[in-house]
Amino acid sequence: MKCPYCGDDDTQVKDSRPTEDNTAIRRRRYCGACGSRFTTFERIQLRELTVVKKNARRVPFDRDKLMRSVQIALRKRPVEPERIERMVSGIVRRLESIGESDIPSDMVGKLVMEGLRGLDDVAYVRFASVYKNFREAKDFEEFLGELSGTEEEEDA
Repeated sequence: MKCPYCGDDDTQVKDSRPTEDNTAIRRRRYCGACGSRFTTFERIQLRELTVVKKNARRVPFDRDKLMRSVQIALRKRPVEPERIERMVSGIVRRLESIGESDIPSDMVGKLVMEGLRGLDDVAYVRFASVYKNFREAKDFEEFLGELSGTEEEEDA
């Protein structure tokens, strides 16, 4: 593993342990050349996924981009990082277990919407506003009306 500080190729693993949700291995590393310490994560990848955008453009699936999108929706919300990590790992596992390498972008969006709905209503609405391309306040009103309508049905 190359040192991110000095670029030396000779780094040593000092400690390895599973992450809290057991979906990755956390490795503490040390660079003998510059003395820096850094952490890497090793994850299982079942298959190479490609996201097919609405305009038919194909891009490699990026777990970090998914995590950033979720974190933006959850910014300043009282949700523990472990719950966010579990949600994102669950989405990735579901995508990998579909059996297809090409994943439509709207499928990723729907899975994120499902996950956020279970975590935080405000984050769910924030993400929906971007995912569904809200243009004006009326769009929020309609979405919130649908949201409260489905919650009333679930309570009945």
